[in-house]
Parts: sequence; structure tokens; C-alpha cells
Amino acid sequence: MTSTPGTHAPTETFDVVVVGGGPAGATAADDLARQGRKVLLLDRAGRIKPCGGAIPPRLIKDFQIPDSQLAARAHSARMVSPTNVKVDIPIEGGFVGLVDREHFDEFLRERAASHGAQRRSGRFERLERDADGTALILYRPSGGDGGETEGPLWSVRAKAVIGADGARSAVAQQAIPGIEKVACVFAYHEIIALPEQQPAGYDPTRCDVIYRGSISPDFYGWVFPHGKTLSIGTGSADKGFSLRGAVATLRADAGLAGARTIRREGAPLPMKPLKRWDNGRDVVVVGDAAGVIAPSSGEGIYYAMASGRHAATAVGALLQGASPRCLGQARKLFMREHGRVFWVLGIMQRFWYSSDKRRERFVSICKDKDVQQLTFDAYMNKRLVRKKPMAHVRIFFKDMAHLLGLARV
Repeated sequence: MTSTPGTHAPTETFDVVVVGGGPAGATAADDLARQGRKVLLLDRAGRIKPCGGAIPPRLIKDFQIPDSQLAARAHSARMVSPTNVKVDIPIEGGFVGLVDREHFDEFLRERAASHGAQRRSGRFERLERDADGTALILYRPSGGDGGETEGPLWSVRAKAVIGADGARSAVAQQAIPGIEKVACVFAYHEIIALPEQQPAGYDPTRCDVIYRGSISPDFYGWVFPHGKTLSIGTGSADKGFSLRGAVATLRADAGLAGARTIRREGAPLPMKPLKRWDNGRDVVVVGDAAGVIAPSSGEGIYYAMASGRHAATAVGALLQGASPRCLGQARKLFMREHGRVFWVLGIMQRFWYSSDKRRERFVSICKDKDVQQLTFDAYMNKRLVRKKPMAHVRIFFKDMAHLLGLARV
């Protein structure tokens, strides 16, 4: 057993080290701990991702999320066009859960720990190899105040590594040869306290989605209720665009300019799954590190947790003696289930979000009952709806009318 100069010699060997404790990493750690594996969950202290926090019923069911984690329940969505046309879409026969990522992510990490995963707070530095080829994870521990400690790095050995360390993953860049760069949207939001005197028109059971070039030239803005707080945010791939300015506008438009700001958060969001998630040996990436944020909608929590579960299954097989090629099953199974949805949403974003004229038509299309039903069926259940073929036919002709400029907006 060797150690790199300037590091503590590794004294522990884990079956799996999971780098990153967001929904993807915490889910993978939990599933592997339940398998009886020795798991280390390494997460940076104090890191909270900007996120509207919407989770569909399928996530709540598949991952057994208790009601106590829901800050609010949305029973409708409001789409707002560039000219301020508002289209309210009821969520019939169900609801969308809203979570605060500060509390939700910690719940997932604690659940993994309750099933046997060890938690440590620290920042991943690099991946090296021991003399026998076993992965060495070098990290800098966090101090009691959440800040990083000085002195030598710490290290542990791992039979397998799961990189869940977010967009532009350091694990992916170091461990997966030829990893491609994926374009990102940079997201920013503010969590604010809901005033006792609620602003006119505010509905605590409605999610507002704002499509306007001044709010985002290539994405959208949002105002999502979280019970006693709200998430107000936007995103853009345009590095020169002022996200803070756009959020200030959203707050003013919602009558919340003077509300108390609790915290501000920003992070890059990848808009395309990586072509490869593993190194063909002992490393696989998940969540934002794998690029599994849905285009157009920006939804990531469900897809992150689904990718974490697929990775845990693949790593479990590896630890049981399967060929390292089994790690490729994580991406293969994920894309088999969700790849077509990502492809469709990618086309939607590139076309409908390209100008205010097209955004106006997009919101107009959302008035259609067929569009509303099929869209929410797909969102709630995470699959393209194959039922009601005539509804698809009607939507096709309506879309063509909008594309050709024949439909009234």
C-alpha cells in the first residue's frame, strides 16, 4: 500500500466511494448500502444547487419520498408568454411535489447513512492508482465550520468509484478518457421568504414558468412555491446575460421585490447526456456529471436519481465479479428509457426558445387541451404517451399550423 507525498496513507478500503451527495450520488450510495456494500459518501459541505425543486409522482413512488419532504404541492402550472399572455394548465388527478434542495438532499444523504453508508465532508481532489491498480481517492476534509482544512490530503482505496460531483465533473475529467465537453446553461435562483401579506395574484399551489427573451434568451424563468418560501430563478447559456438582473425583474413582476432573500445559488447545468459514462474499469458517473438534465424543461432531480439507481445496479454487478463492461449498462438502460424524451425536448428547446415570436406561439400551443394532457401525462409518468393516437394527430396538424404561421396566436 503506497501514498502520494503530501497525503495521509490510505488505511481504509471501500467497496464503493461515491463522490457527491446530491440526489444522484445519495441514491447510488443508498442502493449500494442496502446491498450490504461498504460505501463512503463524500460530499462538499454547504453546497446547494439552484433548482425549482419540482418532483413528479413517479419519483415520489419509485424512490419512496415521504410527505414530510414536500414543501408544497402544485396543482397547476401557468405559462407566461413574452406579451404576458397567461395559460393556466391544471394538473388533473394529481400534483407535482415541490422540495427545498437544502433539506431534500440532506434527507437523501441521511437515508443512505441509515442503511450503512459512511458520510464524510470534503472536497475531491484527484483519483490515483495504488501499486496494485486499485483506485485511490484523494480528498481534502472539511473542518467543523464547513471550511476546508489545511495540511496533507486524505486518501481511501475504492474497488469502484461513482462520480456524482456535478456538471464539469472532476471525476469524469480525470477518469474517463476522451470525455467530451457538453454545453451548459448557467442557472441562478434566489430563495425568498413569502411575505405575510401575499402579493396580488399569488397562488401557493401554482408553478409559474415565464418565457421571455429579457428573462432568458434561450431558457425560461420560474417562480415556484415552497410553502413559506419561493424559488425564483432563470438560466442561460449566454455568458453575457445578467441572470441576477433577470431574477430582479421576475421578483418585481411578482410583487416580491422587497421580500427577504434567504439565499442565492448558481451552478452550470449540462444540456446533453455524455456519450460515455464509465472508464471500462471501475468508474462511472451519474446525475449532472453524466449530463442527465432534460433539455427544454431543465428537469434534473428525477433523472439524477434514476441514473444513480442504474449506476448502483451496474456497480453491484461489477463487485459480484461481472466484467467491467457491465458499467456501460448504466447509460444504456437510462437512454433506453429516457433517450427519446431527451431528443424531443432538445428539438423543442432549439426551436421554440430561439425568439420571442416563437415563444409566443409555443405558449399559444399550450392552450390546447390535447397538448396539456399529453404533456403532463409524459411528465408525471416519465414516458412518452403512446395512447390516444388521434390526439397525437391533432397536435401534429396544430403544430404545423403554428410553424407555418397559419394559426392565430
